[in-house]
Amino acid sequence: MTNILAIESSCDETSAAVLQDGKILSNFIANQQVHEQYGGVVPELASRAHLQNIVPVVDAALRKAGLTKAELDAIAFTQSPGLIGSLLVGCSFAKAMALALDIPLIAVHHMQAHVLANFIEEPRPAFPFLCLTVSGGHTQIVLCEDFLKMTVIGETQDDAAGEAFDKTAKLLGLPYPGGPLIDRYAREGDPERFSFPEPRIPGLNFSFSGLKTAILYFIRDETAKDPDFVAKNLPDICASVQHRIITILMNKLVKAAQQTGVTHVGIAGGVSANSGLRAALETYSKRYGWQHYIPKFEYCTDNAAMIAITAYHKFKAGQFSPLSVSAGARATWS
Repeated sequence: MTNILAIESSCDETSAAVLQDGKILSNFIANQQVHEQYGGVVPELASRAHLQNIVPVVDAALRKAGLTKAELDAIAFTQSPGLIGSLLVGCSFAKAMALALDIPLIAVHHMQAHVLANFIEEPRPAFPFLCLTVSGGHTQIVLCEDFLKMTVIGETQDDAAGEAFDKTAKLLGLPYPGGPLIDRYAREGDPERFSFPEPRIPGLNFSFSGLKTAILYFIRDETAKDPDFVAKNLPDICASVQHRIITILMNKLVKAAQQTGVTHVGIAGGVSANSGLRAALETYSKRYGWQHYIPKFEYCTDNAAMIAITAYHKFKAGQFSPLSVSAGARATWS
């Protein structure tokens, strides 16, 4: 029986999960409210909050799982990418605990873990598997041939889709975090009311910087004509922006599926919690004959369960990390 404690601290959530033989027994997340007043994550405050949260979160995860430290077989943690101060807290804690218990240490790549969130519960994808991984900092299409064999075949050349959501929310005067609010207002709006451009980026890569600029100029120009434009049209603006971001993502995913011939397709990352994107994947799957996969909401945003499932497969493959491993260094994808 294999018991693994996993720690996730890449940004502003401190999370710990316990896995036993591939099954998640507990998954706790401590959020940091301090960043709301600043309109975004403040790295120094995030790392300080991790220091305060990590011990009680790990304790809660072990208690919920009904295990003691002595019963653990390995400790896993997020190595990269992320805020270096935040990563250091999780890395240092995991290294110290692994050393004290004399058990293996497993470093995990954050984006690989997002992809493998699709394998936490049934139904699980079959290989090969295409995953559209969308978050505040990353937008990628990943071809998965096995649990530990992944290739990024398309990615953003500048900004991420999540950043486009957050930037739009800020321009509209919505509080942080704005992405979920865009999603909420979009449900009440007309997605075809306003038109925004789709970037002409060749291949499977993405670009969202031009779209962000187009939205900025649109709001500036319309507000100049009518100062109350945003208040009068908020649901339609949100729906139109969300519609364009989603079509950009889905058009590239369609191209990737056609080029690779892969029919098992899924999404992952924080933006995969977006209701419009989840609905679009279902719609496109019916249209193109895909078998689609969408993680539960709790496994979409940053969480330790996805670190745990990745560590489980690395444990079985004997992929352990030395105690000299450092936070922020590029973790192994395959």
